[in-house]
Amino acid sequence: MSADPPALVVCDLAGTTVHDRGEVPEAFGEALREADLSFDPAEVVAWRGASKREVLTQLVARAGVVDADGTRVHQIYGRFRTLLETRLADSRPLSLPGVREAFEQLRAYGIRVALTTGFDRQVVERIVAAVDWAPLLDAWICSEDVTQGRPAPYMIFRAMERCGVLDVRQVAVVGDTRLDLDAAWNAGAPWRIGVLTGAHGRPTLAAGPHTHLLESISGVPGLWLPA
Repeated sequence: MSADPPALVVCDLAGTTVHDRGEVPEAFGEALREADLSFDPAEVVAWRGASKREVLTQLVARAGVVDADGTRVHQIYGRFRTLLETRLADSRPLSLPGVREAFEQLRAYGIRVALTTGFDRQVVERIVAAVDWAPLLDAWICSEDVTQGRPAPYMIFRAMERCGVLDVRQVAVVGDTRLDLDAAWNAGAPWRIGVLTGAHGRPTLAAGPHTHLLESISGVPGLWLPA
């Protein structure tokens, strides 16, 4: 790991930069129950950070449903998105404390900031429109922008592409789930930072390929910048 600060910090969305009050698993679980798809509630926790479309595709296949054209997955995902947007509309504020200040510090030091998420573009657009730090982002990447979501590293690589960063050794990844850390490891990012504001607690994150565990994203700039 270089002693120099990274050129790019890639952050997760729900649980890392915006509040995760349980809206995502609640909406996902309700959509699955309405579709009569069996699942273990513990599975929902394990899926945190993953592409919900990919998870649905696996569940539909596991149930033995023939869905060659993806219509069934599309219908269930549409219902999940509606349920999630309703819950998010009732949840204010969306942004976690200190996110804007952290991004301002990073940007002032010349460090670019990108966002990655397993949500689709429509959901992300609504969330980003509701937070005051959106203008500080250099890029945001959603699950639709890549062929495979976490733990694949492709959203990180796409963020690098959009931000003009060529060397993954200059990238830090911040997230609240084990899949965030796994994706960072698979990308080869030297900074893999878990934050304790979201889906997974310290034991789960500590068991992942982390380099740092922080209470929140507010502590990220202090890893490199002078006090």
